[in-house]
Amino acid sequence: MNNKRLLALAVAGSLSGGAHAAIDLYDQDGTTFSVDGYFNAFYVNRDDEVSDVRQSRVKMGFLPNTIGFNFSKAMGDLTLGGRSSFWTTINDSLDSPTDTAIDVRQFYATVDGDFGQVLIGKDFGLYSRNNIFLDEILMGFGSPGAPGGVSFGNIRAGYAYPTPTAQITYRSPDLGGLRIAAGVLDPATTSGADGYEEAPRFESEITYTMALGGVDLTAWVNGRYQTSESDSTGDEVTSQAVGYGLKAAVAGLTLGASGFNADGDAPVLITNQPAALAEESADGFLLQGAYTLGATKLVLSYGETDSDVADFETENTSVGVFHDINSNFKLVAEYNLFEQTTQSTGDKTIDADTIAVGAVVLF
Repeated sequence: MNNKRLLALAVAGSLSGGAHAAIDLYDQDGTTFSVDGYFNAFYVNRDDEVSDVRQSRVKMGFLPNTIGFNFSKAMGDLTLGGRSSFWTTINDSLDSPTDTAIDVRQFYATVDGDFGQVLIGKDFGLYSRNNIFLDEILMGFGSPGAPGGVSFGNIRAGYAYPTPTAQITYRSPDLGGLRIAAGVLDPATTSGADGYEEAPRFESEITYTMALGGVDLTAWVNGRYQTSESDSTGDEVTSQAVGYGLKAAVAGLTLGASGFNADGDAPVLITNQPAALAEESADGFLLQGAYTLGATKLVLSYGETDSDVADFETENTSVGVFHDINSNFKLVAEYNLFEQTTQSTGDKTIDADTIAVGAVVLF
């Protein structure tokens, strides 16, 4: 199963403008209700030369285990829709026995018509969206993450996370392969604990797909802009960022390159900050190649992020094998090398080699 299918399941068509799930529970008189799910687990063995520790775990991969519910109803010239999805870790019960952390990354309604689509509610952001959802190791493991949560894939080593946020977003219809999305999002406080924002955060993404001489091309550019001001000092932090990428696929071979540049932004997660962020830069890139032969896909991935704001430099290399047993069951094997260095001192803080072998079931 390719990443486009996973994208439809995990994001329920937010990029394509229509909901999709593998199981329709109800479809009658213009009203539909469906459900989708994603489950995974990996045996993980990691050797970190900096801490001189080798550890074995059973963990989930880059994507959490997820169940989502979708509805739509035709109402004259409009189609009303909605999605709620629940994402859960499988790795928290050793810290809190029998407890499971569940977060709701999507809870939104949509209004579709000839004009396109308007989304209201909580969904992934537009900045860095295609960078992550078109990542070839989206269903794999990638770089180390939180001990009780997911791995980080290429987050902090090639792109930032499009943090799910309250938003009002417009998406255009397909304009001959061109899709435009623009929205106002709940702003993040980047000027300190007493910060405030007079205007919302603005995010947008433009995607263009085309076939050229037997080569399928996908290109995109996305961005964000906001300001945040401290009530006590009056100091203002301007946050602005741009992401971009290009993928080309022909005869089983896929090549991709993406990157980002950001100022006044946290380069990992876009969240409220307890202290003011400096208006300094972060940048990164991701290079990937994949070859699909029958039911098996081979992936080679390399990414970097350099951040003045967070004071780190990273390098992340992944080699992965993804094999489809059938359309709903996938086996994954991946070898990952991740290095992180403190930019200001040059001290290496992580030098980890990881072997991850696991399975993915989705519907």
